[in-house]
Amino acid sequence: MKIIMNRDRLIESVQHVMKAISQKTTIPILTGIKIEATETQVKLTGSDSDITIEAVIPKEEEGIILIDEIVPGSIVLHAKYFPEIIRKLPNEMVEIESDDKLQLSIRSGHAEFHLNGQDAEEYPHLPLLQSDSSFSLPNDLLKNMIRQTVFAVSTSETRPILTGVNIKVEDDHLHFIATDSHRLAARKIPLEVDQANLSFSQVVIPGKSLNELNKILEDTDEKIEIQVGENQIAFQAEHLYFVTRLLEGKYPETSRLIPDQSKTIIHADTKTLLQSVDRASLLARESQNNVVRLETKGNEVVEITSNSPEIGKVEEEITIKGMEGEDLKISFSSKYMIDALKIMESDQVKIEFTGAMRPFIIKPVDNDQILQLILPVRTY
Repeated sequence: MKIIMNRDRLIESVQHVMKAISQKTTIPILTGIKIEATETQVKLTGSDSDITIEAVIPKEEEGIILIDEIVPGSIVLHAKYFPEIIRKLPNEMVEIESDDKLQLSIRSGHAEFHLNGQDAEEYPHLPLLQSDSSFSLPNDLLKNMIRQTVFAVSTSETRPILTGVNIKVEDDHLHFIATDSHRLAARKIPLEVDQANLSFSQVVIPGKSLNELNKILEDTDEKIEIQVGENQIAFQAEHLYFVTRLLEGKYPETSRLIPDQSKTIIHADTKTLLQSVDRASLLARESQNNVVRLETKGNEVVEITSNSPEIGKVEEEITIKGMEGEDLKISFSSKYMIDALKIMESDQVKIEFTGAMRPFIIKPVDNDQILQLILPVRTY
């Protein structure tokens, strides 16, 4: 195998596939990066057997030559050293060559490295996803849906199913839902007519996988193809293929958690409320899950407070856009409220309460496709 190619593009592809490589894998060869060169492209693969990422570098893209020379072949290289070497090479072009004894030479400018490789034939053959159910979304929309939900997955392994995001098709809408049983984040979008009859009803994707996918995807309106299999899901972009296993088990029915009526509704400026809760959280006690308290003071003011006997207390009144219904005092985790407000994408939010000890809902005023639910905290 011999490749002479653009170093920067190689670095970018190496960084993508590294996100799937774990040093803790039980299959030693999976601690390496597989490189395959054909007449027209170079493909890099990284996998920990749960997540597999393939990045393709074409010989030419949009009239720009990325690879000057290719002699087909394949090899597996240690993922600890290869990325560091490529990153620190002196020139824009890099020459990579391997011999029949799996010895690899890397040359750039006057620098030359020699690495021991492994036989690519020993790299596990990754199963190709067989799927009848596929749909596509713009990259930026998918990234948004991940960002607006994945933070609410559980970090505890006591209920593994809650460590993932539930993706389901219902009423001609695609829903992303995440909950750790103390809060819930949901986002939905209407499906196009030709996608409304998807054959899967729901799957659960590990939160870790979605976080990695979100880092790799470019923020563009280019479409990404999503294929749903029996125990895997694949995301196919132009030069990227990302496959992850699905979580096994039944995701809890979350729709019954969402109150269908409210006793108090507050309309507030998103940024003002976010900054006020953020300030109050500075003195919120760690041992009490950073609890802050909200109290209505008539139709135009709410008071945000937090109290920590050994540190001190903070009180702040903020002007709101309006209130309907009963007066209210309620305590909640400041972290959950900050997370929820950060993803709102709207200057104004509507918060619907059904009582001091009942879950409450936060929505953008002008968008019913985003919903956050938080369980209050008993402080007395």
